[in-house]
Amino acid sequence: NAEKPFLYRVELMRDGEILTFYTGLRKIEISEEYELLINGTSVTLHGVNHHDTHPYNGWCQTEEGMRRDLELMKQLNINCVRTSHYPPPPVFIQLCDQMGFYVVLETDIETHGMVTRTPKINYCYDMESNAWPATKREWKAEFVERMQRMVECHKNAPSVIMWSIGNESGHGANHAAMVRWTRKRDASRLVHSEDASRKGELRNADVYSRMYPSPEDVERFALTDDIDMPVFLCEYSHAMGNGPGDVVAYNELFDRYPKLIGGCIWEWADHVVMVDGVPHYGGDFEGELTHDRNFCCDGMVSADRTLKSGTLEIKTAYQPMRTLFNGSELTVYNRWDFTDLNECEFRYFIETDGKRIFDKTLVLNVPPHQETRIAVPYTPCACRYGAYLTCQLWRDGHMYAQTQHALPHTVIKLTEEKAAALWEDEHNIYAQGNGFAYTFSKHYGTFTSLQVMGEEQLCDKAVLSVFRAPIDNDMHCRSLWDAENLSKITMKTYSCVLQDGKIKVEGALSAVSRSPLLRYHMTVDISEKGLICISFGGTVRQDAPWLPRLGFELTLPPHMSAFSYYGRGPLENYRDMCHGTTVGLYESSAAAEYVNYVFPQEHGNHGDTKMLRIGRLQFETQGTFEFAVSEYTAKAISEAQHTDELKKDGNIHLRIDYKMSGVGSNSCGPALSAVHRLAEKTIDFGITIMPV
Repeated sequence: NAEKPFLYRVELMRDGEILTFYTGLRKIEISEEYELLINGTSVTLHGVNHHDTHPYNGWCQTEEGMRRDLELMKQLNINCVRTSHYPPPPVFIQLCDQMGFYVVLETDIETHGMVTRTPKINYCYDMESNAWPATKREWKAEFVERMQRMVECHKNAPSVIMWSIGNESGHGANHAAMVRWTRKRDASRLVHSEDASRKGELRNADVYSRMYPSPEDVERFALTDDIDMPVFLCEYSHAMGNGPGDVVAYNELFDRYPKLIGGCIWEWADHVVMVDGVPHYGGDFEGELTHDRNFCCDGMVSADRTLKSGTLEIKTAYQPMRTLFNGSELTVYNRWDFTDLNECEFRYFIETDGKRIFDKTLVLNVPPHQETRIAVPYTPCACRYGAYLTCQLWRDGHMYAQTQHALPHTVIKLTEEKAAALWEDEHNIYAQGNGFAYTFSKHYGTFTSLQVMGEEQLCDKAVLSVFRAPIDNDMHCRSLWDAENLSKITMKTYSCVLQDGKIKVEGALSAVSRSPLLRYHMTVDISEKGLICISFGGTVRQDAPWLPRLGFELTLPPHMSAFSYYGRGPLENYRDMCHGTTVGLYESSAAAEYVNYVFPQEHGNHGDTKMLRIGRLQFETQGTFEFAVSEYTAKAISEAQHTDELKKDGNIHLRIDYKMSGVGSNSCGPALSAVHRLAEKTIDFGITIMPV
């Protein structure tokens, strides 16, 4: 099995010649509940699609490079590889045998040109016309031969559990002939054909396979009696650019329904060609008559195998441990299929406001698919930001799993202070006290100066905005935002008055030549010690699309690059891509927050934040907020198409957001789930800024 591969050394000897190879014993079955059984045990496929790719060698990978890929997959809790969309070099399969993977071995049949010859993008379109190679009798021998060559080459590889008859080439009589030959030659393995499932010819495969269905569709697959076979997602959760953000949702369904045997993320690594240290993609080379731009940059790891936050999201979705905490007792569940948790170290600790107050390491005896309970000594305490229980699973120096649970606590609130004495002139409202001096513009309805201890904290006026530099997964919804001119939005102030010692603003956000997108009212209360409390309420236009984000943008001097925060980190995270991060106290800098995506895009967001300290300003809230610190403006990022085209303006750019929409995987996957969109029509939030 993939967790404990055991191989036998086999020697074939004749006339002085010796052939040596390694093989293993295992049994593949389907249960009455349509589970995938390996040696009688129900197994979930936590997979990835793998192409042979290298930023300098193209499609030629060395054995060392292949081994590195598989070793990294092991550390990321991947147990299954689909060889998209061709048989790899035999050494790759041999390494899968040795290291322990379940392989969906796919033959080299793919006929995208039959789809793109017309504007109708449908792999079942026109199948009755006898125009497709899959339906032409004269192509039958070539179809079957490709299957024969793959099966005969790898028939003794124990890692191979499914034969796949190809990819996105329709489904015709020639495919059916491949299936018949394969079942006759090797009845020990399953046959996979996503095109057969798509076309509705379910009997021409042993699993029901689909690409990029929504989680809601996947649950329907699990519940319907019309599908009486295991459900396998050969491609799901498109990992292009900043993402994926939906992988956990799928894997929760895999855990819930035995019929859902798992799937393979699209895909392993970005495909690029390095030119003078800059990754290049489609359209960057002379003579390209057709290309898909950066659509080949869709890996869960970068071309040089650097990890990103989306990588850790997948690792967490696939991790071998789940935990539950009821306030006094921790339940630890073993998701491995063949491995006891006693082969690992279980570490758990408690932190309050980022300070560790309890730490313990155990070895837990928990057989596969079983659980144990641990008493956790915790008495609710008083803290400023939060208390959390974090659990980790370590083996051979690597952390394979991490979970976190919020703990009950009493919140230490800020002491109420007297209001500062504010005064005004025709253009501005002013506040001044011991160590601070603020200027609030009546015309713009925002702060234009925040001086703390004689040092100016702003390089420009603070603005309210909704735009984010588009990510790859925004490509299908971006037209909605472009239609609203969200990148060209401005603040309109209808009134700004000093009333009862507070600043009160009535305003709107409106883009060039567009009706107001958001009408809002804002109250600013300043204390005698310089504490700024902002209360914001707004109404989004009813026919407006859901928004990328909403919050304040501040331009800070370059020396304010370093910051600390209590929130979710250390890597960037979003509402639907946060499971690989934990809430705690972190330090970072604007330069460290940059994520080197092949196609520059939104990056560096942190959610579940209670406190951010940058320069001489500290931001807090009673609830949580999201923020990002960058050396680049959203405009600069959105205008660059390659990493070397990004231009810094010399300032630090800070976002303090009410909310940021999730990232999803809509570059090829389903639309972003409604629960992760900023779609509210009524907005109400507050933020506190204090001088430090």
